[in-house]
Amino acid sequence: MTSQVSSPAEQADEAVVGEQRRAAGVKDVRRLDRVIIRFAGDSGDGMQLTGDRFTSETASFGNDLSTLPNFPAEIRAPAGTLPGVSSFQLHFADHDILTPGDAPNVLVAMNPAALKANIADVPRGAEIIVNTDEFTKRAMAKVGYAASPLEDGSLDGYSVHPVPLTTMTVEALKEFALSRKEAERSKNMFALGLLSWMYHRPTEGTEKFLQSKFAKKPDIAAANIAAFRAGWNFGETTEDFAVSYEVAPAAQTFPTGTYRNISGNLALSYGLIAASQQADLPLYLGSYPITPASDILHELSKHKNFGVRTFQAEDEIAGIGAALGAAFGGSLGVTTTSGPGVALKSETIGLAVSLELPLLVIDIQRGGPSTGLPTKTEQADLLQAMFGRNGEAPVPVVAPRTPADCFNAALEAARIALTYRTPVMLLSDGYLANGSEPWRIPDTDELPDLRVQFAQGPNHTLDDGTEVFWPYQRDPQTLARPWAIPGTPALEHRIGGIEKEDGTGNISYAPANHEFMVRTRQAKIDGIEVPDVEVDDPDGQAHTLVLGWGSTYGPITAAVRRLRTAGEHIAQAHLRHLNPFPRNLGTVLKRYDKVVIPEMNLGQLATLIRAKYLVDAHSYNQVNGMPFKAEQLAKALKEAIDG
Repeated sequence: MTSQVSSPAEQADEAVVGEQRRAAGVKDVRRLDRVIIRFAGDSGDGMQLTGDRFTSETASFGNDLSTLPNFPAEIRAPAGTLPGVSSFQLHFADHDILTPGDAPNVLVAMNPAALKANIADVPRGAEIIVNTDEFTKRAMAKVGYAASPLEDGSLDGYSVHPVPLTTMTVEALKEFALSRKEAERSKNMFALGLLSWMYHRPTEGTEKFLQSKFAKKPDIAAANIAAFRAGWNFGETTEDFAVSYEVAPAAQTFPTGTYRNISGNLALSYGLIAASQQADLPLYLGSYPITPASDILHELSKHKNFGVRTFQAEDEIAGIGAALGAAFGGSLGVTTTSGPGVALKSETIGLAVSLELPLLVIDIQRGGPSTGLPTKTEQADLLQAMFGRNGEAPVPVVAPRTPADCFNAALEAARIALTYRTPVMLLSDGYLANGSEPWRIPDTDELPDLRVQFAQGPNHTLDDGTEVFWPYQRDPQTLARPWAIPGTPALEHRIGGIEKEDGTGNISYAPANHEFMVRTRQAKIDGIEVPDVEVDDPDGQAHTLVLGWGSTYGPITAAVRRLRTAGEHIAQAHLRHLNPFPRNLGTVLKRYDKVVIPEMNLGQLATLIRAKYLVDAHSYNQVNGMPFKAEQLAKALKEAIDG
């Protein structure tokens, strides 16, 4: 763990106070500036819930934080096996942090599989809390342990705390009319109580949560609260845990405001609702459930009071078809999916390009191809978003960089879609979708005005003086066509995927008209106004630029900070808009001798950068289903600087 630096005098004072506390039977309290905890167990052990509750209390305490949930794709993988291990990592600090951390300072292992699956990530000297009740010969043999790792010396380099979590939980709940199996399910709450004591986390929120979650089963609620309190009391009274730790709130990190902890998918959901309110349009989501995007459908279905309509379709094609139909009818149409679903939706995305209607296509990327790795993260859909349709079918592409930034990205995607009458691809990923961080709730007057003007009457006069409505009479600034709501008198017009004549919207097979329409649709996308890319180059002496997009922002920024602390000169830029690129990007790239692009794919952005700007961009790639580690990137960037 990383401690705050104290002066020799302060250290001496702390030693004296520590001796006094121990003499009085009071345990030591040590101050830390950051901690990384990983809860790990079977996918049925409640590790995600445990991590989520610890995170919520940490957020309410005022720490900066970042999380990494990691769970198997199976609903219930075989108990006690390596493929069935589920984990939740939380990094919290008294200062600004950017990632869930490279390696845990504390590992809570609920069984042998959890220990074996995670021990390689745990540095020597770290604390390991193990549930000794689960270390039976059969359970250990199932994951390849010939002897108990708790007894064979293999964990001698760690601070190991053997705790019979299951037995102690059952004992704590003996007064409740529960079977042993039912009582054992509360062992995650015992572990949560113990860790809450270790790190001085608030407890009231968790107890209220349990009362609410099990409101219809008050005996289960009471049992979980009892287990939670028993874990806290065990930490307070046992001699095995002689020290607890304090991590002060990150008071100087956050601007003034009201904050809450938020995941990427929840931030996206709120961003979509905010966009519909700012546009004064009803929000319509047409979606088919798919990991890791389903949470958006679940969340939006709760907000009918904001004029949100959700449609769980029978398949991906029906979902986007309904969303596009809603857009034709005057709603803010949205469809959510992941990589395999984008492939199925591609024809309708092309139809939206032809119809020139606003539509948000949200792709929460995951490992591929095909079904791939449903619960693991990847950034490998960029080229699909750019080119995955027949014909010339350009689509703007926007990517958030952090979980909280998903809110802003949703607003930006809606701005582009509504202003330019085009489908927009928003590329999030599993890392952002399931991860969380503090988010400042914006005031409504900070949000952009997204209101649009529907066509109200004729917009063209024929040679004979007749006033008519031309559906492809374009705005000279944006090249957007008018948005006419069906049923508006005198605005009858034809839509469909067959090529339309410029202006009139009549079906046309004329070669010259087709070329004009193709080039016009491309010019509309190329002309979208997006902010210039900002470059972080503090002293202007860097010769190497690291360029990223999407969720690589946190690891890249953390790596850049490490290098600068070590005296290296390196510049950083991060792209939100991937189509069109910011207008100053070419100029920025030419200022540096080297450009390095880390991506969780095999170099898709690098391919686009090389093609458009003829820059010899260097790729640094990873496709293992996990986000980059800051130390890993720092090493690669140092090699690029020195190379």
